[in-house]
Amino acid sequence: MNLCADTLYNFENEKDEARFNNLIKDIRCPKCISGSLSSSNAPISEDLKLKIVEMIKEDKTDEEIKKYVSIRFGKESLYEPELNKQTYFLWYSPFILLFFALSFFILRNK
Repeated sequence: MNLCADTLYNFENEKDEARFNNLIKDIRCPKCISGSLSSSNAPISEDLKLKIVEMIKEDKTDEEIKKYVSIRFGKESLYEPELNKQTYFLWYSPFILLFFALSFFILRNK
């Protein structure tokens, strides 16, 4: 249990605290270049953490919280973007690249 987060954000139970800790690891800091909310002490990150705590206390789902963050700070604020028309290439390009690389090596050896 993270006593610092528990003291600072006053969670009612360990489940909410665990949700909070998982969410702040999955959301990028709006100010930092590549850090997550969990690793940032920037004022905007602290405000966003407080908003996430508020939304958890309002019984919002993780998806609703991530949607709020995505709308407020852009889709780049999530480490795992949702699967939609704009992100198909992002999600499937590693598999396509792997397929072509394997095909190239198999055909080259013959």
